[in-house]
Amino acid sequence: MASKNYPINPAKIGSQDGFRLPRAFSRDYPHLVAASGHIEVIDDQTLLVRLNLDNQLEEDNDESLIMSLFLDTLLKDAIANSTSLVPYTKEMSDEIDDLLADVSVDEDE
Repeated sequence: MASKNYPINPAKIGSQDGFRLPRAFSRDYPHLVAASGHIEVIDDQTLLVRLNLDNQLEEDNDESLIMSLFLDTLLKDAIANSTSLVPYTKEMSDEIDDLLADVSVDEDE
């Protein structure tokens, strides 16, 4: 594979820190855009990125990112509006259990 260099910039997504790649990277390597992996720190100015191209892991990571962003939003709202929080009680739990008593879930779908 020919060596290409792409500039990166710092990025914050929810509560996660990361790097933003330019659009040219996505066009040149679309199969790598959704890949998961890990970064090995070689020294203070050098990182080695290892990608895992397994499709199942990509889907799991997408769901994890969405869930993380959702939970971050809930947490920010809870902190900003802490006076409107209501404790979760045993009565609430029992009511939800009653509502869901006859609900069946097909885990294969």
